[in-house]
Amino acid sequence: MADDRQALSGLRILDFTQVLAGPFATQQLAQLGADVVKIEEPQTGDITRGLLSMASAGMEPSFLTCNLGKRSLTLNLKHEHAKDIVFKLAASSDAVVENFKPGTIERLGFGYDAIRAVKPNIVYASISGYGQTGPKAELPAFDGAIQADSGMMSISGHPDTGPMRTGYFSVDMSTALNAAFAITAALFRRHVTGEGQRVDISMLDSAMVMTAPQMSNYLVSGTTPELMGNRSPTRQPTCNVFETQDGYVQIVALRETQIEAFLAIIGEQALRVAYPEPADRVDNAAQINAQIVPKIAAKPTRYWVNALEAAGVPVAAIRQLSEVAGDPQFEHRLSFAEIESPGAQDAKVRVVSAGHLAHPAAPRVQRPPPRLGEHTDEILADLGFTEHDVQMLRSSGCL
Repeated sequence: MADDRQALSGLRILDFTQVLAGPFATQQLAQLGADVVKIEEPQTGDITRGLLSMASAGMEPSFLTCNLGKRSLTLNLKHEHAKDIVFKLAASSDAVVENFKPGTIERLGFGYDAIRAVKPNIVYASISGYGQTGPKAELPAFDGAIQADSGMMSISGHPDTGPMRTGYFSVDMSTALNAAFAITAALFRRHVTGEGQRVDISMLDSAMVMTAPQMSNYLVSGTTPELMGNRSPTRQPTCNVFETQDGYVQIVALRETQIEAFLAIIGEQALRVAYPEPADRVDNAAQINAQIVPKIAAKPTRYWVNALEAAGVPVAAIRQLSEVAGDPQFEHRLSFAEIESPGAQDAKVRVVSAGHLAHPAAPRVQRPPPRLGEHTDEILADLGFTEHDVQMLRSSGCL
């Protein structure tokens, strides 16, 4: 019989993070079996709890999808009794994750050196905009700013309208996955060597990894990418987004066999004869597009998807999120988690959860996202605090 223990079962993560990158990173660890204890400010908690709506009872969708499986403990980190709680938690934890502005957690008394004094082999991860060191370390950061500062936006957009940021939080979410990988690698290293590790993850570094092919091309050849809209970086006119009769379709006819099949389907085989080489097609992209565009626009999206798929030409309809959410492929991938609705009794909602499968012991949701301070009493009891102790801490403003 297969062992169904998950990769991080039995490990505890002390989570000081909030917003998107940090919480989504630690959520990945929770879905691999770790006990993630989320430290939140009393009364307010993680700012994403009510970021978009004051009527969400502190359970906004962005909070739900980044905090699956965690336990919440409210704690005023500036309170005189906070150190006792944090150090007891740290002593029983395997990793600490924080995403304060560099220097902040040290001033609170919970930096790497302070935590390592009570847990010598701790894995201590810091997530920030620019990293813990360097001339930009102290700068505040957010997703759009890093997209701009990293050069991401200089290679995204249309030449007629200028640079454009992505419509999703590409830096936050890639930083989250980068952090989850780095923390898990450090935990594995500790398993092998017995040593803890200081892990420094920055949004800027994550953005650079996301743009590695373009940046490396510049570093090697000195070529600066131009704004290309939806065209492929290969600049082939047969790789683009085309408007159809009822929507849009992305076509990536790149190999010669694909280009030949694509042009045959749209009745423009003559283009293949007129421009036989890739360089010819790049140099004459405007003329080729003038022939292709009206042909694609004359028929609906589904026609082109069916016809091109049958011919082995890479193609995809540009879908709305409402269409994507109903795709049966996700039922096979376990991409969505169904949880109790925080706003309606006996109702369920779906949120995005993990991004991979594994057999056995796939990622799974251990529990729903926590309400603010939901597990405070439970966690403190585990640390040896009595009910009287908890009452005193709560009345003093510590919890």
